[in-house]
Amino acid sequence: MPSFEDEQGVTVSYYVWRVEHPRAVVHLVHGLGEYATRYQQLVDVLNENGFSVYAADQRGHGQTGLEQWNGDRSRLGRLGPGGLRAAVDDVRMLGRIIREENPGIPVALLGHSWGSLMAQMLVNRHSDEVDALVLTGTAYRMPAHMEAGNLNKRHKTLGTTGYEWLSRDASVAAEFAADPLTFDAKVLKLFGVADGLRLYGRPARGIRDLPLLVMIGEEDSLGGPKSARMLVAAYRKRSGLTDTQLVIYPGARHEVFNETNRAEVFADLVRWLDVRFPARV
Repeated sequence: MPSFEDEQGVTVSYYVWRVEHPRAVVHLVHGLGEYATRYQQLVDVLNENGFSVYAADQRGHGQTGLEQWNGDRSRLGRLGPGGLRAAVDDVRMLGRIIREENPGIPVALLGHSWGSLMAQMLVNRHSDEVDALVLTGTAYRMPAHMEAGNLNKRHKTLGTTGYEWLSRDASVAAEFAADPLTFDAKVLKLFGVADGLRLYGRPARGIRDLPLLVMIGEEDSLGGPKSARMLVAAYRKRSGLTDTQLVIYPGARHEVFNETNRAEVFADLVRWLDVRFPARV
């Protein structure tokens, strides 16, 4: 498995799923409490449609977290030296590796949940380093528009795992609960107050005019439709983005790529990417 060492000495493991003659590379950034290979089904769909994919296990997560904390799973979710800002820098560092290994190929940054919040932070400062932005399970990063507490509270009567908020597919919650590498996404407990507050912010003014796709479930606990609409409006009005699209899936919850209508979600994403990154002749 390839890896790189970041500026604080943390070894970040990542995965590469290459295709011949990619039309673009999708740089996937996973959410809090999970890891990159939970997205294998999405990766397969993207590869089948001509897109290479790179994804790291972020600091404190997956293989990176196991190595970082010497196999102590009780410490998964702890970001380590440099905290959230270093985690965002790691996303940037993998982005540079992608550029070096794929010269001349456009890069679409796709962040889910916590990954989408880090993607927003990165694009605020370094929008010139990506060619498109896809945000799923995301939110407008302001108090009252992003849930910081119990993400399962509105779904707690629907099952017993505590992860019913993820998907209407009961097997998703059951597998998440049973997986030794997944854990509860409690930001303040894992990150502390300072890094918890750093997650707040708005789309910046004066960024590159990137194509933007936002995909969320109607019943997403992190933000929800109103929050997503405010986010897209801010990208239009504050950031000046001219190619924006918001898709809200009726009845769907947080993990749109693991939802009961996942085939529709995959098709919508591929269709959007196809238009912006046509097949190379």
